[in-house]
Amino acid sequence: MRTTERLILRPFQDSDLDAWADLNSDPDVMRYLGGPLTRAESDREAAGINQQWEADRFGFLAIERASDGAFLGAGGLSREAWYPDTLEVGWRLHRSYWGHGYATEAAAHWLAYGFTELGLPRINSVTDTPNERSIAVMRRLGMTFDHTTDLTFDGETFNATVYSITAEAFHMI
Repeated sequence: MRTTERLILRPFQDSDLDAWADLNSDPDVMRYLGGPLTRAESDREAAGINQQWEADRFGFLAIERASDGAFLGAGGLSREAWYPDTLEVGWRLHRSYWGHGYATEAAAHWLAYGFTELGLPRINSVTDTPNERSIAVMRRLGMTFDHTTDLTFDGETFNATVYSITAEAFHMI
């Protein structure tokens, strides 16, 4: 378990699965993430996230609000096929928790973790080019525009915007 000022970042618990499935079935939340997931897909994803954390000590972890235990979503570091040598920071929050700084707070923690505890030289963040909300989070994190490119996920090609930050730049913030 890891903590920030307002958040607890931890592996998924069985009690999270209903809220995680609700979040993953929301077309607005999943608009830039390949579309809504079924309950079975959502449960498999949570189980896979926990397995990756156990094996690699990075991955998407559940985000809980410390003040009341509310399940907000998930975030963390992942290794994606399009950039296998560079970890990617990301987040996925229930729509009702957008706009409160939770994504930025959790992602800033994961950047610090990646640079200080994992010794990474660089971390990326990738989103669909029209996803202005995620790009705004990337900028608030001190990440800078790297490039745009076409990427393929689950057989679907999308235009992606990539931001990145180096360990050196992060430590200067």
